[in-house]
Amino acid sequence: MPRAGLTPDLLVEAAADLADEAGFDHVTLSALARRFGVKDASLYSHVKNIHDLRTRLALYAGAEMIDRIALAVAGRAGKEALAAFAGAYREYALQHPGRYAATQIPMDQTLVADAPSFRRTADITYGMLRAYGLEEPDLTDAVRLLRSTFHGYCALEAGGGFGAPRDVQRSWDKAIDALHAALTHWPRDE
Repeated sequence: MPRAGLTPDLLVEAAADLADEAGFDHVTLSALARRFGVKDASLYSHVKNIHDLRTRLALYAGAEMIDRIALAVAGRAGKEALAAFAGAYREYALQHPGRYAATQIPMDQTLVADAPSFRRTADITYGMLRAYGLEEPDLTDAVRLLRSTFHGYCALEAGGGFGAPRDVQRSWDKAIDALHAALTHWPRDE
């Protein structure tokens, strides 16, 4: 019988907080059980296993992140939308490192296809890129370029990997300028 007050949503929210506090790798059923003062077995009424919990956390964090991005890009196009998208992405990754790490885990593509937050992410991202005149397969290539650039930059910044004296924000702004130029002059197949 499920413990009164515990729900899958409550567990996921607690897992999100734990991920930000201790790191995504430290999100375990035992750690959550300790937070709630229950035995590990009590959580199995709400989640199947650690994989299920982490998948739910990834979906939760992905929804939070795209909500912020959607607000940032609303009413914008071109470079302005790109900068807003990138800024919201970076802000989320730096403010919520554990939740952000959850969004990077490999996921079953059938779950991704059924998740409204992932469809919304694709709609917003592809919509922004269509303003550059991109169509498939260039859209997929451009999404991969943006994701790898944003993720790499955020990972290096969070880990203290930028040691040069140049201001990190100025470098970020240049990266957005460079991405805008790349998207504007995207190499087309002939």
